[in-house]
Amino acid sequence: MIDSNVSITCAHCPAVGGAAAVVVVNTAKYEEVSGSPPPPTLSPTGHLLVAVCLGLIGTLGFLCNLVVLAMFLRYRALRTPMNLMLVSISLSDLLVSVLGTPFSFAASIHGRWLIGRAGCVWYGFVNACLGIVSLISLAVLSYERYCTIMVPNMADGRNFRPALGGICFSWFYSMAWTVPPLLGWSRYGPEGPGTTCSVDWRSQTANNVSYVVCLFAFCLVLPFGVIVFSYGKLLHAIRQVRANSVATRRREQRVLLMVVTMVVCYLVCWLPYGVVALMATFGSEEPLSPEASIMPSLLAKSSTVVNPFIYIFMNKQFYRCFRAFFRCSAVERGSTLKTFSRVTKMLRSVQPELGDRHVSAPAASSAQVTPQSVHRSSELDSRPPGLTNGPKPKLTLVAHYRE
Repeated sequence: MIDSNVSITCAHCPAVGGAAAVVVVNTAKYEEVSGSPPPPTLSPTGHLLVAVCLGLIGTLGFLCNLVVLAMFLRYRALRTPMNLMLVSISLSDLLVSVLGTPFSFAASIHGRWLIGRAGCVWYGFVNACLGIVSLISLAVLSYERYCTIMVPNMADGRNFRPALGGICFSWFYSMAWTVPPLLGWSRYGPEGPGTTCSVDWRSQTANNVSYVVCLFAFCLVLPFGVIVFSYGKLLHAIRQVRANSVATRRREQRVLLMVVTMVVCYLVCWLPYGVVALMATFGSEEPLSPEASIMPSLLAKSSTVVNPFIYIFMNKQFYRCFRAFFRCSAVERGSTLKTFSRVTKMLRSVQPELGDRHVSAPAASSAQVTPQSVHRSSELDSRPPGLTNGPKPKLTLVAHYRE
């Protein structure tokens, strides 16, 4: 008893016995949370490096996605159906930075999980749900872009129903795959060196293996297949158009670069995590090294920073608003804003008088422009020159854009 008490009270001492006591306490905490012996853990330096990475990911992810949401609320030009899907992705990434990353950051600093079994289950559920929301939203976004190109009738800047339907589908689809572990189909528990929580990848029971296989197929492989199919068809449609100008070829190369960047970043962020999860489920009973188990988790969390840069700041429309947002100035008008504005073409006379538009007539008096007067003016233009009495009214085509 004396030796046991000494080892526990020396946990704060710099001696070797204190370090051993810390390991004993951490082991007991892990077994309390997971119900199984802990895997090999990181060194104190390794935990510190992981904490630094999580701190950077959480801070950048929070700031970038918060700026995206603020710009969407600030500028009406950004409130389009396609951008609404981007905002849904930013919202899920922002929630990960708020509800998930701080807890794993604190756990890495202390070298163990801090908020118990219930907190581990809650953390695993929230992060799995929000991560799948982001993945499915990327797939839905790619499919809606494909449909917009292939079915021109869908390219209506006022119809928000398809975008809202895609957002609801992404969230409900994610809930359908992340609630079952709460009900008994697999479970949530510690992963890696014990400082984060997710689906229990290590258990090799039939109940757990079946869930892992379905999760991998329907929440990682299927979205990736939809993204490759949609952007592949989109690129094929673009290449069918003959590039007769340098500007057209540059636009095609820019779209190709963005598509390749999206696919590569998707694979870099999520494929290692899926592969390590399958290795833990179907591999040998020997656990993976702490470094090999924590790196895929960091890459998956880095998607909260990568997504805003790819889908938002590589978008010229968002980039113009981003510069105006931080300069506190008006948004520069450009072709990217016009494409998202509904153009209304009207005929107006060019001689304003006291704030009203008038059409010059042969007599000294002038008449206010009405639809009937514009119609009569167009009839005068279509009559032969000999039948017109007086000068033709000068008409100008004016395009108005929504702010």
